[in-house]
Amino acid sequence: MATRYPLNLPVELKQAATRLAKQQGISLNQFFLWSISEKVTALKSSLDDPDFPLITYRRGASGIPTPVLRSTGIRVETVVVAHQHWNQSAAEITEQYDIGVDMVDAALSYYQAHPEEIDALIHIEQDIEARHAKG
Repeated sequence: MATRYPLNLPVELKQAATRLAKQQGISLNQFFLWSISEKVTALKSSLDDPDFPLITYRRGASGIPTPVLRSTGIRVETVVVAHQHWNQSAAEITEQYDIGVDMVDAALSYYQAHPEEIDALIHIEQDIEARHAKG
């Protein structure tokens, strides 16, 4: 069942939408439905955890969403490995990766809340490294 919704648009936005709909070979109404559907889907599929504002997700070449420190691209798993496997302190990690202690704390806290996810990413990375070492 469809519902009607009056929509007031700035003139320039309506003109741009009309041009794009015409290029796509669809009606303006179809264009709006398509655009809104894409935006709603993107927002619903957001993986960010609101409890960890310094962490966001990126999709790498593999397509696997990976948690990273916001605005840095440094993977949470990188911080966890440095801390747990290499026994680096938070101060050493901040110096090595040129990030603040708040970022290190956020990554380690995120790990405490999502250990299975990060451990799985660490294991995937270890498997890839092992395959490259053999090959």
